[in-house]
Amino acid sequence: MNRPTDPHQMTQASSTIGTHAGYMPGFGNDFETEALPGALPQGMNSPQRCNYGLYGEQLSGTAFTANPPERTWCYRIRPSVKHSHRYEKVDLPLWKSAPCVDPDVISLGQYRWDAVPHSDEGLTWLSGMRTMTTAGDVNTQVGMASHIYLITDSMVDEYFFSADSELLVVPQEGRLRFATELGIIDLEPKEIAILPRGLVYRVEVLDGPARGFVCENYGQKFELPGRGPIGANCMANPRDFKAPVAAFEDREVPSTVTVKWCGQFHKTQIDQSPLDVVAWHGNYAPYKYDLRTYCPVGAILFDHPDPSIFTVLTAPSGQPGTANIDFVLFRERWMVAEDTFRPPWYHKNIMSELMGNIYGQYDAKPQGFVPGGMSLHNMMLPHGPDREAFDKASNANLGPDKLDNTMSFMFETRFPQHLTPFAANEAPLQDDYIDCWTSLEKKFDGTAGKK
Repeated sequence: MNRPTDPHQMTQASSTIGTHAGYMPGFGNDFETEALPGALPQGMNSPQRCNYGLYGEQLSGTAFTANPPERTWCYRIRPSVKHSHRYEKVDLPLWKSAPCVDPDVISLGQYRWDAVPHSDEGLTWLSGMRTMTTAGDVNTQVGMASHIYLITDSMVDEYFFSADSELLVVPQEGRLRFATELGIIDLEPKEIAILPRGLVYRVEVLDGPARGFVCENYGQKFELPGRGPIGANCMANPRDFKAPVAAFEDREVPSTVTVKWCGQFHKTQIDQSPLDVVAWHGNYAPYKYDLRTYCPVGAILFDHPDPSIFTVLTAPSGQPGTANIDFVLFRERWMVAEDTFRPPWYHKNIMSELMGNIYGQYDAKPQGFVPGGMSLHNMMLPHGPDREAFDKASNANLGPDKLDNTMSFMFETRFPQHLTPFAANEAPLQDDYIDCWTSLEKKFDGTAGKK
């Protein structure tokens, strides 16, 4: 019997991956992905026998009773115990962990650095890491460290994971590939990546030399900040975070795995690639995020809002409203406030602010804060616009003004940030930075009215 044509028949998408090849959109989603058909069990996590002879294994990013739990089920060629053997300690002297308080280094002060230059030395993700500041205590899982990375060479049959921390990677120059257990993330300037604690990966140079910034988060993992009365939209939208689809290697080749554990580094020798997860499902995964999709919210009548309005990600501390780390972005945006001093005002606060410049010019410091450079204003130390920025902002014609060709960020923490010996003695410190406020004039004359 002929059936009538259904006028409501729907046309389905040809792929379940979505609109971004190689990635799945959404922050904190429960994803599922398989590199071979039927590799991912359905309706259960741990079947008696997995397809393809795979091993089921769970990677947990929180305690079992945490709510909500953060975990991913992996279906891999070998269980991870085959990617771990006897360990020997290795030395990575320029990668430091908190507490790292050198009695000969003065961390009290306002500091700024030029971009750390490249050298002729061949450097990988591990040997090219340079710690600038540390805060808190890696052993009690509070605080952070900030790093600069300089990379010329890809890791070959060499892998890494950190048991201490998740890493927030902010490229400034060059392109990198993070080949991880859960898939591949390609990363370039104007993007960031989040690499969870315990995730095994290899870093390859796609376009080098590469330089960038890393925030090493010892505490609770990064999450999207609450928007409060802003509501459901703007700032960083969950759909713009991308987790990789499953990808695996089945290579029998002598390899090394380096582990960062309680601030120390250990290496183990294995006989194969550990990137052998054929399928996975869960919400504990690496991400990439395009900073150009960040939708800033700001003043549209008067006054300058707190920098917290520009928060992309926050890592909670357990104390409401006070972050272990905030990752804050200052990107291109319109300035429209009336009768308002538009740059950030002079201030000191309980949070320690480490800033980095990805490209362009920052409005509060038009001179000296160069792309690839960093600045540190530690807790309760005053800072704000220099003389040029103050005079310009105080006398500007306050029509709509596009702050263009600029992208900088801040790693802000509730803990004091201590300079490492590298930051104090080897990195290109601008010794005259503190002098940028010297020429600020006394304008008070005892009479009323604006001066």
